[in-house]
Amino acid sequence: MMIAVMAVAALGLLGVAHWYLWRRTVRDVSRPGGRYRRTGTVLAFLLPVLMVLAPIGGRAFPLAVERWFAWPGYLWMAVSIYLLLALLAGEALRPLLLRLHRRHARRRTPAAAVTAPAPVTVPAAPAEPAALAETAVPAETAAPAAPAAPTEPAGPAAVEASRRLFVSRVVAGSAAAVAVGVVGNGAYGVLRGPRVKQVTVPLAKLPRAAHGYRIAVVSDIHLGPILGKAHTRRIVDTINAVQPDLITVVGDLVDGTVPELGPAARPLADLRARDGAYFVTGNHEYFSGAAPWVEFVRELGVHPLENARVELPWFDLAGVNDIAGTAQGQGPDYARALDDRDRTRAAVLMAHQPVTIHDSVRHGVDLQLSGHTHGGQLWPGNYLAELANPTVAGLERYGDTQLYVTRGAGAWGPPVRVGAPSDITVVTLASLRA
Repeated sequence: MMIAVMAVAALGLLGVAHWYLWRRTVRDVSRPGGRYRRTGTVLAFLLPVLMVLAPIGGRAFPLAVERWFAWPGYLWMAVSIYLLLALLAGEALRPLLLRLHRRHARRRTPAAAVTAPAPVTVPAAPAEPAALAETAVPAETAAPAAPAAPTEPAGPAAVEASRRLFVSRVVAGSAAAVAVGVVGNGAYGVLRGPRVKQVTVPLAKLPRAAHGYRIAVVSDIHLGPILGKAHTRRIVDTINAVQPDLITVVGDLVDGTVPELGPAARPLADLRARDGAYFVTGNHEYFSGAAPWVEFVRELGVHPLENARVELPWFDLAGVNDIAGTAQGQGPDYARALDDRDRTRAAVLMAHQPVTIHDSVRHGVDLQLSGHTHGGQLWPGNYLAELANPTVAGLERYGDTQLYVTRGAGAWGPPVRVGAPSDITVVTLASLRA
């Protein structure tokens, strides 16, 4: 019942927002019955429908069909956010623009148009000759001359309406240009591929011989109807180019099933690191079928850590399932992954969501590697992400445990990032004994 109420409320807000977008970008800037008004009205109905279908279409349609409405639906989702923000900002500027327009119009009005014309003295007509006077047509029978049609200026209401139309077009056009520019730049950043970010993390228990050990951290690749095999290949090539000692894939690899997206993930088989590549589940794996994906990445040579631990030469690497697996009896089990280990060794934990940091503190983890937040992905989404996560991006300390959260290498929903560029992080471990 609660889910249904929330869904209705969300659709209501979506409807109100799109009515406002239609009013400011279609109705207020066009003449009734025109082609622009008709086309804009159709799009104002069609685009939000595609936006709603995009995130739920994967459950109802094959991937090949989903792509047809995922691209326009998700891109419009991003454009509508920044178009709405820009138009709301324009509301504050609208009165100022109207005043400036009126002032400019008064300055351009010539002085003669606002002063009464000087009276003109018409000289008397000369007397007619007698011969002509005898043949003149009597005044009472002469046809009156047709008066000239007056050219009255437009009334004040028409002038004000024209002025408001001009300002509405300026505001709408500027808002559309801002929205398209922001989204275009954000989409380029995602489709170009993530950039490498360098972070140094000191660990008290790390032996001197491991000083400078490098871990590549990648999360939230989100293969799906938009990001596919080419995106995976860019990520693999970027990771291999930095030659890390260890590779960690920290969840949310896919948004779909193995039969549909297995080929897109296959380049992961080419990951190369001295101590191998490891994987833990994210919440989206449980939306797509976690067990088949765990087996598939294992076949690719990436080692899944399902509430498990492996002892590397210089520290313990552990991984826990995502908390989304709890409903399926596959949630995180910290005791199984960490309780029987040697506490004198440093422990690095892979856990998709940062909210599990307090469990890591209780179990003596030295460093937790997470993703999930996307750094907010679309500004001002970072402020919302801060409400649900202890750390949205970067490195922070909680007691004796440090938490590093990567912004992720892909994008969920719109293939767009604004204020939160995608990254692959190389975490360099530093020994305090070095």
